[in-house]
Amino acid sequence: MPHAAILFLMVALGGAVGSVLRHGVNVWIGAPVATLAVNIAGCFIMGLLAGYGAFVAQLPEHWRVFLMVGVLGGLTTFSAFSLDFLTLMERGQLALAAGYVLGSVFLSLLAVFAGLGLVKALA
Repeated sequence: MPHAAILFLMVALGGAVGSVLRHGVNVWIGAPVATLAVNIAGCFIMGLLAGYGAFVAQLPEHWRVFLMVGVLGGLTTFSAFSLDFLTLMERGQLALAAGYVLGSVFLSLLAVFAGLGLVKALA
């Protein structure tokens, strides 16, 4: 098992790669299409990596955190959200999965509006 500091470094390096990729897609395509594109691509890649780890061979931990937490986390957190939802569904926790989706979407939207409203009120 790699040392914890190495794993944090792998996440940081992967996050840098994912963030640069996301910015590149935003520059190339432009929002909101770019956001949709990275969310779909990130979810597909997350599925590939999760499937590989579950059905083919375990990824070494340093590669798993680099790719799944770092690169995909920097590219899109929607991929982690989607994998969490899938995990709840596979465990048969349907009500929790539905609540997770509804809560994540609506509360996140509410949080954006609240943050914007707070700054607007204080400005």
